[in-house]
Amino acid sequence: MERVSGMGQDTIAAVATGTTNAGISIIRISGTEAFRIAEELFVPKTGKKRLSEMASHTMHYGTIRQEDAIVDEVLLSVMKAPNTYTKENIVEINCHGGILVTKKVLRLVLSHGARLAEPGEFTKRAFLNGRIDLSQAEAVIDLIHAANEQAMQNSVRQLGGSLYRKISGLREDILRDTAWIEAALDDPEHISLDGFEETLREHTEQSITQLEELLSHAADGKIIKEGIRTVILGKPNAGKSTLLNALVGEERAIVTEIPGTTRDTLEELIQLKGVALRIVDTAGIRTTSDTVEKIGVEKARKEAETADLLLYVADATRPLDENDEAVIEILKGKKAVVLLNKSDLPALVTAQELREKTEKQVLEISAKQEQGIEQLSEIIEHMFYQGLIDRKEEVFITSLRHEQALKEAKESLLQVLLSLDKHMPEDFYSIDLMNAYQMLGEIIGEAVDEDLVNMIFKEFCMGK
Repeated sequence: MERVSGMGQDTIAAVATGTTNAGISIIRISGTEAFRIAEELFVPKTGKKRLSEMASHTMHYGTIRQEDAIVDEVLLSVMKAPNTYTKENIVEINCHGGILVTKKVLRLVLSHGARLAEPGEFTKRAFLNGRIDLSQAEAVIDLIHAANEQAMQNSVRQLGGSLYRKISGLREDILRDTAWIEAALDDPEHISLDGFEETLREHTEQSITQLEELLSHAADGKIIKEGIRTVILGKPNAGKSTLLNALVGEERAIVTEIPGTTRDTLEELIQLKGVALRIVDTAGIRTTSDTVEKIGVEKARKEAETADLLLYVADATRPLDENDEAVIEILKGKKAVVLLNKSDLPALVTAQELREKTEKQVLEISAKQEQGIEQLSEIIEHMFYQGLIDRKEEVFITSLRHEQALKEAKESLLQVLLSLDKHMPEDFYSIDLMNAYQMLGEIIGEAVDEDLVNMIFKEFCMGK
């Protein structure tokens, strides 16, 4: 594999667990001096063997000492290159989890020659040393930040190389055709391109079909990774903020009987019976002369434009009016569920009336009494996640960077087809084939520039 050059030979260290008063903390050390540094601090309870002489992937009980003073009792893990996370020698010091003792052990490690690791530097070394590709490295951070079961499963599949295998297969097919063209151009007496145009067309069309399949899952991948972007709409005092509070399980939005209380958007990421919702409460849709409220209404409309799902909260105790009509207009062409709220009170609006007006599924709820929330989660799961569950072995594109690279690779292959249609010289095919090859390589990190690598790993937490 091609990798970005400039990998340092220095030894790095960081706290690999959260810096809180927990049961244990782990200080991770990686590099050529990892064993030497640990040996200068660690005194095993039994035996005098050096760490480099101990079996790999073993743990040893002892103490960390500063001169003759005991700093902490620890378990020390020894992992020898190349069978480690970074493909370097790694030592992990499992100490007690107090903030003070953790920082003291880390300072001792640094004072004996290690450098404090940058965010994501351990995973970056795993990539640069060829243990994982770039898509697998990105899957690590996706796994850490997974907001739901589907996101976690997709990250695990990608970490296992599912995307790498797809992309590598495509690149091999493209490279094989390119090599044949280049060989024929270099040695036309022995290698003929007669009839090759039809073969190239067939191969290119097959590659485009595979790219389109990956791209078709990008929208699903976004939902898996980020949750369903859900915007709550309705006229003032319909119960939108009460619904948000019921979904979140705490008082996140101010609820009063005064119309127009919510003047800005309020966003929360929640789990609703296993369904991840990135839910946005908005200002009530109505005609108003209040300048601030007008801004809130306009923001609500803009949020609705980019939403994956709209929840229209209608007030069962008040007749539908021009404000409801405005909301109903926004629902057109969007995935939406209509919630007939305050269904525990005498009703002036029926579910049937709303079905006829909106042509959407209508659910009667009482946000104040938290009635209907479970049914809502089942509806949303059926609308969005059922297909994802059925296709659980698929590779879902969750990265905008990956999606853009796939689009550019597809465009290059379409140019190949155009050149074939026009019977252009063979070197035109090679140029566009290699462009596609290059763009796909950026996904898995082959021949990728150093600035991009640095930008990706800056998103990682310290110690990973």
